[in-house]
Amino acid sequence: MPGTRAQEVGRKDLGTPHQDLHSAQGALRGEHPGRSRNPVIKVVDLAWLEFEKPDLDRAEVFARDFGFAIAARTEGELWMRGTFAGSPCMVIRKGRASRFIGPVFKAADQADLDRLARVTGSSVREADVPGGGRAVGLLDPSGFPVRVVHCGEDLPALPEQRPRLLNTGTDQRRVNAMQRPPREPSRIQRLGHVVLETRVFRRALDWYLDTLGMIVSDFLFLDGQRDRGPTMAFIRCDRGRQPADHHTLAMHLGPGTGYVHSAYQVTDLDSIAAGGEYLAERGYQRSWGIGRHIQGSQLFDYWRDPDRFMLEHFADGDLFSCDVEPGWAPMSAGGLAQWGPPATRDFLGTNASPAKLREVMRALRGDNELDPARLLGLMKAMNS
Repeated sequence: MPGTRAQEVGRKDLGTPHQDLHSAQGALRGEHPGRSRNPVIKVVDLAWLEFEKPDLDRAEVFARDFGFAIAARTEGELWMRGTFAGSPCMVIRKGRASRFIGPVFKAADQADLDRLARVTGSSVREADVPGGGRAVGLLDPSGFPVRVVHCGEDLPALPEQRPRLLNTGTDQRRVNAMQRPPREPSRIQRLGHVVLETRVFRRALDWYLDTLGMIVSDFLFLDGQRDRGPTMAFIRCDRGRQPADHHTLAMHLGPGTGYVHSAYQVTDLDSIAAGGEYLAERGYQRSWGIGRHIQGSQLFDYWRDPDRFMLEHFADGDLFSCDVEPGWAPMSAGGLAQWGPPATRDFLGTNASPAKLREVMRALRGDNELDPARLLGLMKAMNS
């Protein structure tokens, strides 16, 4: 949605005009800058995500079907990885119930861990990761355990799914050869991002910017409530001039506090589509897809695992360097994709249930950033 003339003038008055690279609107005077002036450290990526589940055998079957390789397996732990060299993507530990524990981020070096521990009053401890390493444990304002790790040894690269060679217009590079992508799991390359819901959006946002040095790529705001600030942020790692994923972490205001989904990069659209057919044949539930996002531009396809956690295959995402300023856009279900089927109620989390109603009532009675006006605005956004 283009900005008004007054918004354009306000943008120029800021002295840092929005570059219009990824959003029709930039910040207005006095709005959140999307970065901290003096962060404690600057994490360089997500390392892995931590879960608990009662049935590791069932979790491993889905992991292989979704496209993970297994980095390590014990009686009490399952470590999954992608084909890229580096750290694992996910660990699932045996527990009584299925639950998300929290994210683990990568520090640039050991000195960053030492500084983080000193400033936050924490300690540096051994990290229980294949190959070894050290970590600092923190708690974000939403109550999520967050760890920052420096791994001692990277996992080696694994064989890749090769991207399809495409004939496009007059650029005809494939001759006397057919396209036959195999019906097999999409081979995961790496962990891309995690999305979290929180009742204390502004406090959590500032914590990740101030503590971990992350920066905002795009803000979303509720219709008619922009003056109250954003309700969703797509946040990337600040690697300076080295490009980083459009978002490594995304957060939105809501009545719940928890995991929304996580996303894993694969080679290309054929890998997404053929891997999706493989999952469908084995009875897994597609939540939404296939399509292309607006914020981040990724090709996407969302699936539910047997424990109802949502995972995304993605390819062809945006990469931003540190000089790209945050974009601002209205929050809406229709604004989530450039093309593809309409966002499903399952993906949006708008399926009515007694548990959802109790969650909303608890949030409205609690000390947080959700009030009736915000709730009504969120409901309107998810139906527009």
